[in-house]
Amino acid sequence: MISAYTGTQVREAEEPLLAAGLGDVLMQRAAHGLANTVVLELKARNRRIYGASVVVLTGKGNNGGDGLYAAAFLAARGMRTTAVLTADSAHPGGLAAFERAGGRVRHLSADALAGLASEAARADVVIDAVLGTGAKGGLRGSAASLVGALVDARAGHTAGFVVACDLPSGVDADTGEVSGPVLPADVTVSFAAAKAGLLADPGADYAGRVQVVPIGIEDHLARPALRRLEDADIADLLPNPARRAHKYSRGVLGVVAGSADYPGAAVLACRGALAAGVGMVRYLGPPEVAGLVRQSCPEVVCSTGKVADNRVQAWLVGSGMGPEDHEQLQRARDAVESGLPVVADAGALPALPDVLAPHVVLTPHAGELAALLKRLGADLDRSAVEEGTLGAARRAAGLTGATVLLKGATTLVAAPSGDVFSQADGTARLATAGSGDVLAGIIGALLAQGGPDVGRPLNPGMEPEGRWAVLAALGAAMHGRAGRAASDACFGGPIAAGGIADSLPHVWGKVSTLSNSGVRKRNSHTQPLR
Repeated sequence: MISAYTGTQVREAEEPLLAAGLGDVLMQRAAHGLANTVVLELKARNRRIYGASVVVLTGKGNNGGDGLYAAAFLAARGMRTTAVLTADSAHPGGLAAFERAGGRVRHLSADALAGLASEAARADVVIDAVLGTGAKGGLRGSAASLVGALVDARAGHTAGFVVACDLPSGVDADTGEVSGPVLPADVTVSFAAAKAGLLADPGADYAGRVQVVPIGIEDHLARPALRRLEDADIADLLPNPARRAHKYSRGVLGVVAGSADYPGAAVLACRGALAAGVGMVRYLGPPEVAGLVRQSCPEVVCSTGKVADNRVQAWLVGSGMGPEDHEQLQRARDAVESGLPVVADAGALPALPDVLAPHVVLTPHAGELAALLKRLGADLDRSAVEEGTLGAARRAAGLTGATVLLKGATTLVAAPSGDVFSQADGTARLATAGSGDVLAGIIGALLAQGGPDVGRPLNPGMEPEGRWAVLAALGAAMHGRAGRAASDACFGGPIAAGGIADSLPHVWGKVSTLSNSGVRKRNSHTQPLR
C-alpha cells in the first residue's frame, strides 16, 4: 500500500533528525536518490549517461539545495550540467558542491530568459527544484515567466524528460491544488514518502510517475493523510467464497435503479454486480425496466415491491433515476433508512437526507458533488471541485457523515473519520456513458460481500468506519483495471460500459492469483439476512 503524507507531516518527521544535526545527511540522501533516478531513467530510455545534458532549475531553499547536490553527483558522472538560479540566492552548500563538480551556473534575468528556456527545452533532462513542500502559491515573477516559456518551448522538443524534485513547483503538497504555470514532470522523486497532493487531481496531472526515495525519517511519520491500494492489497481484500458457500452466504444485493428514460442504467448496474461475484441480485423498479433486466441478466430476481419486503445485505440506489421518478426515489430513501450498507449513485443523491452514516457510500462526479455541497451550504461550483478534489471530497464526507467517492481520472474515497483513499488504475476510455453504473454495481456487490474485518489487517491505525472506504476504493480499483483491460484487448481502443463488466471476472481472477508474503485469501462473510 502506498501511504502519502502532507508536507507538514514530513517536515515534522524531519524535526528529530534536524535537531540532532543530521540536516546535511538528509539532504545528501535525497540528492543521491534524485540523481540515481535521473541515471536510471536515462538508461530506461536508452540514452547516454556520459555527455548527457542536464538543466536544473533551482530556488533559494532546501529544494534548490537538493537539486544542486543531485546535479553535482550527475556532473561527476560526466554529464553536462547547468544550474539556472531563479532567485537572488541559492543554497550555499549545494551551490558550492555543484561548482566544485564543474557545473555551469546561469542567473535568471529578463534578458536571459528566452535563451535559458530554449536551452532547457533542448536538454536531455530538466530537474525542477524551484519550490518545495513548504511553498504556498505558485511560481512568481521571472521564475513563473521562465517555466511558462519552457512549457511552450518543450511543445516542439519531446526528446528530453522532466524530473521534479519532491513535487512539481506550483503543486500544493497537501491538497494537490495547482497554481500555474507548472512544468509537467515525467517522474517526481518524492523524499521519505509520497506527498498527498501528488495522488490527487489536479496535482496528479503534473506528477508523472511518483518515485519514493527513503531518507531515514520514515519511522517518524504519523498516520497517512491518504492511501492507495496496490496489487497485494487488492488481492488480499477480494472476497473468496468458502468451500461450502452458497448464494446467500456470498451476499445478496438489492438494486433500485433505472427509469423509463434510462432503463439501461439498471442493466449495467446489475451486470457490474454480477461480475463482482455477489451471490444474488434482487432488482426493484418499474415493470418495463424489470423486463429489460430479466432479458439482459436472467440471473437477477426482479420485482416491483417494496424495500422492506426484500432480504439483502446491501443496497444500490440511484443509477438512471431522475427527480420525477418518485416511486424509485422513495425506495432509495427506504434503503438508506434500512440501516444496511448502501451505495448511492447519481439520481438518488438529491433525494437523500443531509446527514447520513459511513456505511452509505455516495458516488458523485464533480458536478454532482458541487450540487450536493451547495445544498449543504458550501459555495463550490464544478470548477472549484475539480480544482481541489481532495478538499471537496473531505468536506462532503465531513458534512454528510457518509463515505464519499468522487469519480475522476484519480478517484478519491473520503471517510468521515478522515481516512482517504486515492485510486488511479483506469484509463481515459472509462469516460463513457454507463461506466459509473457499472462502478456502482461493483461497489454494491463488495458491500454485500464485505465482512466486519475488511481493511483492518491492512490498516491497523484506521478508524473502524474506514472499512467502507476500503471497499469503495477496492471497487474503484477493480473498475479501473477492468476498463483498462477492456481497452487493452482492443489495442487501446474505445470501450462501452458493458465491456467493463465483461472484463471484470478475468481481471478479478488475474489479481486473485497474485502471491505475496503475508497475503492470504479471506473467506467471504456477510451479515445475517434480514
